[in-house]
Amino acid sequence: MIADASRFERAIALFDAANGADPNREIVAGREVAKEVLYSERMTAMLLRFAPDAAEAVKLAVHAQHIERWKVPRSDYPLDRSGYLQWRTSLYKMHAATAGRLMCDAGYGDEPIQRVQSAIGKKGLKINPDTQLLEDVIGLTFIEHYLADFAARHADYDNAKWLNIIRKTWTKMSERAREFALAGNIRLPEPLLPLILQAVRGGEDSDTADWR
Repeated sequence: MIADASRFERAIALFDAANGADPNREIVAGREVAKEVLYSERMTAMLLRFAPDAAEAVKLAVHAQHIERWKVPRSDYPLDRSGYLQWRTSLYKMHAATAGRLMCDAGYGDEPIQRVQSAIGKKGLKINPDTQLLEDVIGLTFIEHYLADFAARHADYDNAKWLNIIRKTWTKMSERAREFALAGNIRLPEPLLPLILQAVRGGEDSDTADWR
């Protein structure tokens, strides 16, 4: 339920305008689109498939999940596990702050802004339902749209590393999202299907870098 449709559309338009400045472009179905605009479109489409009755705050968080992501490049941080975690934390804070500022410009007050920022900042995963739903959509979107490309860019990874990567993200998703994925509701990358099925049967978690 959208409390104020005009306000909601203003916020989405501001998110899209911000992401439209992404210098990274992709060609999809014959059109050139900013990478993060495409990501927000795919995230929103997945939310509509998985949880069409999601709260307004989740719809906003899903659309702003990667907002202006290119402004915090991975290369600005050490190329080790510690640097990776620093980068991820910086991204969470930047995305939440940017989304909050644009929501304020659109006319939102403190309570809805804080709710969106908590989800984008990954506060209370497994406890906060907004955060968990956002995490579910992130995982489902990645599997359908980005996992195959990620695999192509990391062809040197052995099966054990792939199993750890898949398991790590799988454990962040809710049981409902896992069932949704395995029930044929998303497109699984065919070459990786055996590994995906092997990974989701269980196994030890690891500190392998998040695949997203």
